[in-house]
Parts: sequence; structure tokens; C-alpha cells
Amino acid sequence: MSLFRQLLGLKLHWQILVALVLAVFAGWLSGVDSTIFGVRYYAIYTFLGTIFMNALKMLIVPLVLSSIITGIAGIGDSGAMGRLGGKTLLYYATTSLLAIIVGLFMVNLVNPGIVDGEPATEIVALSEQDTTDIAAKIQDRGASDVVDIFIRMVPTNIVAAAADGRMLGLIFFSLLFGYFMTRIKGEAGRVLKDFWQGIFDVMMLMTGWVMRFAPIGVFALVAKVVASTGFAAFQPLMAFFFTVLGALLIHLLIVLPLLLRFIGRVSPVRHFQAMSPALLMAFSTASSSATLPVTMNCVEHRAGVSNQTTSFVLPLGATVNMDGTALYECIAAMFIAQAYGIELGFTTQFTVVLVALLTSIGVAGIPAASLVAITIILSAIGLPLEAVGLILAVDRVLDMCRTSVNVFSDSCGAVLIGRLEGETNILTSKPVQ
Repeated sequence: MSLFRQLLGLKLHWQILVALVLAVFAGWLSGVDSTIFGVRYYAIYTFLGTIFMNALKMLIVPLVLSSIITGIAGIGDSGAMGRLGGKTLLYYATTSLLAIIVGLFMVNLVNPGIVDGEPATEIVALSEQDTTDIAAKIQDRGASDVVDIFIRMVPTNIVAAAADGRMLGLIFFSLLFGYFMTRIKGEAGRVLKDFWQGIFDVMMLMTGWVMRFAPIGVFALVAKVVASTGFAAFQPLMAFFFTVLGALLIHLLIVLPLLLRFIGRVSPVRHFQAMSPALLMAFSTASSSATLPVTMNCVEHRAGVSNQTTSFVLPLGATVNMDGTALYECIAAMFIAQAYGIELGFTTQFTVVLVALLTSIGVAGIPAASLVAITIILSAIGLPLEAVGLILAVDRVLDMCRTSVNVFSDSCGAVLIGRLEGETNILTSKPVQ
């Protein structure tokens, strides 16, 4: 009992870390079929994980709406908003492109789809995967879906967009609403600002309450993954797995810290310390959208970025800035091509880079959404869509890793833009543990 009290006394991110470790052992020991009192452990993991994810997703729409609208209202001056928006979009486009280039370099260097000089078609095929569900999701999709990304930015029905989780349309509406709200003068303008600020404050309190249950949710989510896949699922695709992981680590530990050091002139180590709760949450949930409340809290209260910058940059980044996803899409397409024995020239690889950059903008911040985006790239370069089934065995773990990179890139963007906007209190002290 005393050990349990000690665990409860730990800070949230340490509780999450303990939950991660315990989940690995619990999932490994219980497997899919073990039961307690006639109930499968796997069903318990699924129930608890679903409840936690639903609670986080419940917060997303009102949090995004209120945070963007209040963030723009805080900026007020249209010139400042235009300047901030321009820097934000430039940062997101730059880091996503850098991530794709890193992925392209690694996949050409390692050639994970080639084994002993021959395409790994037969070897990879040994891992039998059920592609029925994936085929249903990706049918009738092609390169033209890139255009649809921009069409979806302007929703015909904002309520339907919110209900369906179409975050690009929701963000576009929030940007417009917040901007024109600042043009309303007098009592009506003040009432609107107070209304949305009140909603934002309530959502932050609700977020804090939900996050008290994060260790339980994280335990359930990770234990479910380990129980269902075990460790043998990684063996057929180890080369691909470590190629993606190596590229993600290069972007996470070298590219982004260099931007922090030389452009933001802040300590990358301190920023990693500040973002540790959000990184653990991103890894556990594999959802940048679900992690958004934690990310906003870490960036504002632990890294010291102003609410004005945080409320504008992070909700936008959770949808359109997907460095890890873009990197993964590029490597996955190249790996499948190599496994099929198809040589991709410079022009085709450039197409992969361009399509990966565009599709990463429209990928929702939820687990496994990038599988659909990969099919767009496969169609663009003429590969069979059913090849997505080759990477399903390791996709979940890599999804967790690339989501962490997505979230960290978002946070770096907030720090860099805050510094470029003249904020001086960012990462000036070590965050409280």
C-alpha cells in the first residue's frame, strides 16, 4: 500500500513512465487469451483504453475552437497575426520537408527491402497480414486526393466538420472567426472575447481532470498492443523498422535540436525536459490530437511560451505539421518498391517527396491514419495498394514513435516562433519535475 501511495505522489510524467513499463510486462504475460474471473485481460485493456481515448477526444473540438479563437483575439492586430501565421506555416513546411529528406536518405542508404542483393518479396510475404479492412478504407483513393485536402479546408457545414473530426475545416473556420471577431468593436466584441476565453478556461480545467487518469489509460493502451502483437511480429520487418526508427531519431535528436540551438538560441536539453510528459503521452496514445492538451500545457507552463503563441501554433500544428508521418510515408513507399524489386529513379523519388509533403498536411492526428495517406503515394508512383499490408505488423509501434516526433516538432515550432516574436522567458529555467 505504501508503494501505491508513493506512485500516486510522483509527478504525472513519472506515473506515465511507470505505467509504460508495467504495461509491457502485463501485456506480455497475459497475452490475448488469459482471463480473470472469466473476463479476458485483453478485453479489460480494450475497455480502459477506449474510455481514456474517448475522454481525450471529447476535449479536442471545443479545445481547438476556443484556443485558436482566443489566441487570435489575443494577437488582435491583423499585421501581427499575418506575421505569426506566415512564420508558423514556413516552419511547418520546412521541418516536414527536412524530415522527408532524412527519410529518403536513410531508405536509400539501408535498402531495407533488399536482402542479400535480392528483393525481399518472398521473405516479407511470410508475414501473413489480413488486408481486408485496409482495402476497404483505401479503395477508390488516388493521387487526386491531394486536391481534396485543400477542398476539405473549407467545410460546407462546420457542425458536421466538428462531428466528423475534420480538423482542417474546423481550424480554418476558427482562424476566420477569431480574425473577424477582433474586428467587432464595443460591447459585442468584448462579450464574444469573454465568452470564448471562458470556454477555453473551462476546457483547460477539464483537461487537467482527465489527465489525472492518464497513467491508467496509458497502461491499458500499451498493454493491449503488447498482448496482441508480442515481440515476434517485429522479426520479418526488422530492417524496415530500424530504418524508420533511425530516421525518426535523426530528425528528433539532430535536426530539430539544431533548429532550437541556432535559430531559437535556446537549450535543446531543457526543451526535452520540458516536453517529457507530452512525449510520453504521444508515444502511448499514438495520437497528436489526443496529446494536444498535454502539449499545450507543457509548452506554456514548462517551456515558458506565451499563451498567445501557444494557442495559435499548437492546434494548427497538431493537424498540419506531421514530420514523423511524412518521413514514415516516404520510407514505407520506398520500402514497398524495393521489396517488389522496382527501381525508383530521381523523378519518381521526387514525386514521393512532394506527395508525402502534401498528404502529411491532411492526415488527421489519430492512430494509423497515415496508412490511408501511404496509399495515395503508392497510387502516384504506380505500386499496388494492397502492398500496405506488408507493413501492418510494425505499424502500430512506429505510429507511436512518429507521433512523438510530430508532437516534439510542434513544440519546437512554438518555441522558435515565440523567440522570433521577441519572447525572452522561454526555457530560461529548468522545468519543475
